[in-house]
Amino acid sequence: MRSLLLAAVIVVAAPVFALALSETGMRDLPQEAREVLKQIRAGGPFAYERDGVVFGNREKLLPPQPRGYYHEYTVPTPGARNRGARRIVCGGPPKTPDVCYYTADHYNSFARIRE
Repeated sequence: MRSLLLAAVIVVAAPVFALALSETGMRDLPQEAREVLKQIRAGGPFAYERDGVVFGNREKLLPPQPRGYYHEYTVPTPGARNRGARRIVCGGPPKTPDVCYYTADHYNSFARIRE
């Protein structure tokens, strides 16, 4: 009985990254996000000092990868007095990422960007 309970706890504690992420097309992104994607491919320049820093995926909403695989970039929010909540997170080589994700709610949800 004791080992059965332990197995149940392990299953419940497993990460949820296996859930399917939604997708979004380039046309559906805000204009500011499309501009940031162009900047990423050009290697900058970026508007914010924190753009390009390693994204830790602590929320575990993106597929697991080694630390340093994901990098985050700010998507400017018109009218915001700070960096706002919008970001693009890309995985892989900085100028030629394997995949990019958009979040409009500061990492609470992500959509894979279809290019």
